[in-house]
Amino acid sequence: MTERINRQWRLASRPDGLIKETDFQWSEEPVRALHDGEVLVRNIYLSLDPANRGWVRKGPSYVEPVEIGEVMRGLTLGVVEATRNEGFTVGDIVAGAIGWQDYGISDGADLRLIPKGPLPLTAHLSLFGMVGLTAYFGLLDVGKPEAGETLVVSGAAGAVGSIVGQIGKIVGCRVVGIAGTDAKCVWLTEELGFDAAINYKTESVVRQLHRHCPDGIDVVFENVGGEILDAELTWINQRARIVICGLISGYNSTEPVPGPYAFPMILIQRARVEGFIVIDYMDRAGEAIQQMSQWYAEGRLKYKVDVYPGLETAPRNINRLFDGSHDGKLIIKVSDEP
Repeated sequence: MTERINRQWRLASRPDGLIKETDFQWSEEPVRALHDGEVLVRNIYLSLDPANRGWVRKGPSYVEPVEIGEVMRGLTLGVVEATRNEGFTVGDIVAGAIGWQDYGISDGADLRLIPKGPLPLTAHLSLFGMVGLTAYFGLLDVGKPEAGETLVVSGAAGAVGSIVGQIGKIVGCRVVGIAGTDAKCVWLTEELGFDAAINYKTESVVRQLHRHCPDGIDVVFENVGGEILDAELTWINQRARIVICGLISGYNSTEPVPGPYAFPMILIQRARVEGFIVIDYMDRAGEAIQQMSQWYAEGRLKYKVDVYPGLETAPRNINRLFDGSHDGKLIIKVSDEP
């Protein structure tokens, strides 16, 4: 058997500002033999997510940071190439956190079997992966929208935001999205059914929110933070719910990021602000996937993926998350599908 060589990106230094390729070190090493109970997975697709930026920052977070010299953490979809674990067979498709590398060895505890079916494999890193679970539980469990309420979604054309807005429409909300290009705004309104969309780069977000949310804002699904969050807070209703899913506008800041200047509105309107991390809901993943599968089959949910070839391109392409140059769920194709 030909020896397998594992190409890897290892963290070389903690980024200052935007991630640079020099913050990582490319390495190649042979894949070792499996021990009893282990599984060898070949990565097919690697998910690039805003959380990657937080994982390489030294400081308190919901998971330990990637240490210098370690393989960069990343969610992946792969195929079992060899196994000494009775729970897996060669050819199984699995989701896990194998990281920025060609191959990974696991005891199987952190792997999720992906059922065979007609869906593209990339759907399991988008609508039926962590992205969809984040949208589903973040909106329904934390935001608790009710029919007739107004929902505002920042980063609305992103992988999570676009699904949040569609679920908001399904439960009967008026949905207003905030995105960064006219094309994305058109996609939100004409393809996904948002009631309105605001281009934050060319329009006054405050004025447009007042225009498109005549009855105020009841639920904010926040992916961006900064000036966008401030604009939203100026127009919240009493008992509004602000779901903090992400604060991507500050992830690459080299100086401390100030809190919202409109924070007094939280007190004035007796609003609730709650942070949300999807890993807290993984024991209920089946519930979300079952419901979203029904909505997808009914044509009520759509998603996009933006796939770039080559593991070697991951450090360059990850910044598409922060400059808005990607279109949908950002994915790296590491190897061919079986």
